Amino acid sequence: MSDRELFELMERYRQHQVTSAERQELEERLATDPLFAQRVQDFELLTSSLQAYGKQQELRQKLNSLHQEWRQENPASAPAPVRRRTPMQLFMRRYAATMGVAATVAIVTVFSALLGMEMWRSATKQQAARYVELRREVDALKRKQNALLQDATATPKASAVNPGQFTGTGFALTSDGYFVTSYHVIEGADSLMIEHKNGQKYKVEEIYSDQIRDLALLRVADTTFDGFGKLPYSFKSKESDLGERVFTLGYPREDVVFGEGTLSSRSGVYGDTASYQISIPLNPGNSGGPLLDDRGNMIGVISGKMLGVDGAAFAVKSAYLLSLLEQLPSHRLPQPVNLPKVNNLAGTSRPQQLKKLQDFVYMVKVYN
Repeated sequence: MSDRELFELMERYRQHQVTSAERQELEERLATDPLFAQRVQDFELLTSSLQAYGKQQELRQKLNSLHQEWRQENPASAPAPVRRRTPMQLFMRRYAATMGVAATVAIVTVFSALLGMEMWRSATKQQAARYVELRREVDALKRKQNALLQDATATPKASAVNPGQFTGTGFALTSDGYFVTSYHVIEGADSLMIEHKNGQKYKVEEIYSDQIRDLALLRVADTTFDGFGKLPYSFKSKESDLGERVFTLGYPREDVVFGEGTLSSRSGVYGDTASYQISIPLNPGNSGGPLLDDRGNMIGVISGKMLGVDGAAFAVKSAYLLSLLEQLPSHRLPQPVNLPKVNNLAGTSRPQQLKKLQDFVYMVKVYN
C-alpha cells in the first residue's frame, strides 16, 4: 500500500466512512503488522501537526479580516474633522475586546505549543536516559568483571588470555544455527561467542542488525557445531493479550535465571507498537533473552527496562521479528531461515517448560 493510499484510507477511517469489512481488515492488520502500525502512527502525528498549523492559519486569517474591515470603514484618504478620534482610536474602541480575545488565544496557543514541546522533550530525554542506563550498567558490569578476572589471575600467562566480556543473553532461532539477541549486546564487538552453562561454546557471526528496534541476527560459524537440536517452541505471529502471564530465561549472572510476570502494555517506550511492556524484574544481562507466554509460544525478545519504575521492562514483539525476517533479502542470508512450526511446550508445567527451554538459551560474550 502506497503512502497516498494509506493516507486516504486513514482519513476515511477517521471520518467513519469505511465499510465494516474495511474497518475489520484495517484493525486486524494494525494488530499483526508492526511496520504498518508504525506507518499509521507516523500518519497520526503528521495529521495532528497539520491540524495545529491549520488552526494557527485560521486565527491569522481572522485577524487579517478584521484589519481589512477596519480599512474599508476608515479609508486613509478621508479628511479627519476637528476633534475627531484617529482611525487607530476608533479601531481600538470598536475591536478592543475582539483583539483582546484573539491575542489571548494566540498567546495561549503559542505558549501551550512551546510548553508541550518542552515537556515532551524533557520527558523524552528523561525516559531515554533511564532506558539507556541499563546499557551503561552492562558496561559497568563488564569493567568490574574484567577487574575481578585480572585480580584472580595475576600470573602473566593467565592475564594474556582474553576471557571475553559477558554482555547479555540470546536464544536459538532455528535448529541449524541462526541465533537472535539484542543489538546493544553485540554493539562494537570484534568477535562473538555464545556459551551455555553446560560448557558448550560456539563462535558466531553477525548476519544483520536492526539498530532502531535493537535486534541482532547471528549465525553459528563454528566447525564443531552440529545443530541446536529440535526447538521446542514456535514463534507467535499475532499480538498477545493484555494481562497474559509471561516468562523469560536469561543470564544476568553466570547461571541461568528465571523471571515471570504479566504483559502490562501492548506498546513499549514512547508508545512503540513494535514492543511490549512487561512486569518482570530484569537485570543487566537479561537483554536479548526470550519472552514466552503461558503456553510456551515465543512472543518477544527482551530489550531492556526503565530504571526507577517497578515492573517496567520491554520486549520487541515476535511479530516484528518475523516481519523483519520476511523482508531480509536472500543475499543477506547464507541459508534459508527455517523457523520451528510446532510448539512442544504447550500443556506442560512450568518446570518442564524451563527444562526444555534452557538448552536453547545462551549467554553472549563479546571480544574486542
